[in-house]
Amino acid sequence: MRLVFAGTPAAALPSLRALLESPHDVVAVLTRPDAPAGRGRRPAPSPVASAAVEAGVTVLTPTRLRDPAFLDRLRELAPDCCPVVAYGALVPPVALAVPVHGWVNLHFSLLPAWRGAAPVQHSLLAGDEVTGATTFALEEGLDTGPVYGVLTEPVRPTDTSGDLLDRLALSGARLLLATLDGIAEGRLAAVPQPTDGVTFAPKLTTDDARVDWTAPATRVDRLVRACTPQPGAWTTFRGQRLKLGPVTPAPDDSPSLSPGQLAATGAAVLVGTATAPLALGDVQPPGKRRMPAADWVNGARPTPGERFD
Repeated sequence: MRLVFAGTPAAALPSLRALLESPHDVVAVLTRPDAPAGRGRRPAPSPVASAAVEAGVTVLTPTRLRDPAFLDRLRELAPDCCPVVAYGALVPPVALAVPVHGWVNLHFSLLPAWRGAAPVQHSLLAGDEVTGATTFALEEGLDTGPVYGVLTEPVRPTDTSGDLLDRLALSGARLLLATLDGIAEGRLAAVPQPTDGVTFAPKLTTDDARVDWTAPATRVDRLVRACTPQPGAWTTFRGQRLKLGPVTPAPDDSPSLSPGQLAATGAAVLVGTATAPLALGDVQPPGKRRMPAADWVNGARPTPGERFD
């Protein structure tokens, strides 16, 4: 089939590469316009745009998918199907109607669970033991279209959203390719999503990523892992923001600590929660590199009983 691939972040790259190596013909790539990136916040192409340029594929970066110039170009390309992986914007009905076989989205959850922009993060926040990926026919509603295929993926106890998304991006690429093969061969039909089990996964903000030390240890652990690497879990110490890497359970013989209270015990730096203490991993003070919590404590020197703000 002739394909116009739509995607933007690094999580879409395994799918793009799988399609480029397949018998299908990727005639163009649709991605979001250049956006500020890096320390200098200078405009830079998306990971998908860079990969497409390297592969010699035409790149389309419209600001709005309703723009007549983009729609005319899409019609000229005459795609049979438009596969989508984390493109980052809604596709209007006028664009959905262009390809013969529609737009097929790879979504990183077991739909109808976790519809929305941050399914992997919300799966970790909820403590799901199993998640997965779904291919479905894109329609005007938010991740509501009929399903072509699914795969499952166990959630490991130490998974961050980055870890889990990396695995789903690889296995999801195989699912997307198999789905497109099935559509091309006329042997695959989409079936409606179940009406039960619908949950939503809106994008997590920086405010969402602030740790509440009065929450149980399990909840704090899930939040930090869900927000790693983005948007990045954080707390404050002496009025300044401190970024946090994943935490681990404290040893059984650890001292009892009130929520947010700090204690350095040998090589471990402990912090209290509503239940059991947790051991800090890497931390990043403002304007400094990420470092082990023990190194941070040696410089910050918390006083006895001092706590995160």
